[in-house]
Amino acid sequence: QVQLVQSGGGLVRAGGSLRLSCAASGYIFGINIMAWYRQATGKQREMVAAIVSGGATTYVDSVKGRFTISRDNAKNALYLQMNSLKPEDTAVYYCKITSSNGGYWGQGTQVTVSS
Repeated sequence: QVQLVQSGGGLVRAGGSLRLSCAASGYIFGINIMAWYRQATGKQREMVAAIVSGGATTYVDSVKGRFTISRDNAKNALYLQMNSLKPEDTAVYYCKITSSNGGYWGQGTQVTVSS
């Protein structure tokens, strides 16, 4: 069973940067979409950024211009570079890979931005 292992995250001051990583423990065939989600306390989980198999990316409006999603196809790895962080970015961040075999979720990592 393939697992997604996340790293990065932590505590940062507003205006700072963090980089999240997500690596698959094995090969995932037929990847369609790789994405980052986040869930703040008391709120629903939302998709933050996604990258499709062709390379096109999409972002939620609140992070456009600040976050960058990227991938390493050879490693089945996914990254999220987060710059100019704001307190409202505080949440647990999850990676998700959707393939022809189904969806895989990372374990989640806490990102806390202090004001």
